[in-house]
Amino acid sequence: MPMPDRTDKSFRLIGMYEMLSRGGGVAKLDLAERFGVSEKTIQRDIDDLRAYLAEGRPSESGASIRYDRARNEYALVRFEREWLTNEEVMAISKILLESRAFPKAEASRLMDKLLMQAMPEERGFIRDMIKSELFNYVELRHGKNLLPAIWDLSRMVRGREEASFSYTRQDGAAGERIAHPVALIFSEFYFYLIAYLAGGERDFPAVFRVDRIENIRRTGEKFSVPYHKKFSDGEFRKRVQFMYPGRLERITFSFKGDSIEAVLDRLPTAEIVSESDGAYTVTAEVYGRGIDMWLRSQGDFVSSVRRSEVRKS
Repeated sequence: MPMPDRTDKSFRLIGMYEMLSRGGGVAKLDLAERFGVSEKTIQRDIDDLRAYLAEGRPSESGASIRYDRARNEYALVRFEREWLTNEEVMAISKILLESRAFPKAEASRLMDKLLMQAMPEERGFIRDMIKSELFNYVELRHGKNLLPAIWDLSRMVRGREEASFSYTRQDGAAGERIAHPVALIFSEFYFYLIAYLAGGERDFPAVFRVDRIENIRRTGEKFSVPYHKKFSDGEFRKRVQFMYPGRLERITFSFKGDSIEAVLDRLPTAEIVSESDGAYTVTAEVYGRGIDMWLRSQGDFVSSVRRSEVRKS
């Protein structure tokens, strides 16, 4: 297939639009040299792009090409509402870096793309604010790229496709699994696949750390989840602690500590049953035994723990 002529108008317009869409400025002289045409031709191209945007291209509603006299450059400017604000990009950047969810190479690429969503004049400030954290970023020990697996597993969840994969447990034991993926969740540094084991030997979902999953394959089989097993990742997240799976239970305990608010934040399903002299009786629905780890971490603040099974209707 022959290479397109750089002087061809369609080729120029596409190339110029892509350059402008990246958020940087472009100079008319540089464009003329790049495409081998005159500056007058480039000016006509810019006018054509302006007309195209003015007609209301849906994905660029409100965008315009403006000339910066101080820099002698043209730039694509969108309404502020179509960009992440300085505050929003800063907050998301801090969360991403603090999570340590990705190896450093993936985290750096994500940060670069995230910064490109901010308004151009704000990028330098944000980059300066996070550069120390990014330079000193400590990736998790597994060091594995996660984005391809996250995407592949997400498509299996959405398509109700049975998955086969190799899995290595924390104790080093490895084996093959066939599972029905129902959700992907991030918690406490790691991404997790939530899935029912094929064969139905458990009536509650299993939890697999994504970085320990290898050789993901589709078996070619579809699956459906019985009504009594219908899974809601939002409801599951509210009821699981430290991603330890298990049956749904209701726990009731007495809490006498500095912050009942911290308890309610940690256990989203928690409710205060009663309060007397600074001692709160709290009840909550939880999955698995991860709750035991949190209860032990509270020391003498927690006492009188009772539990009962919750039966789904």
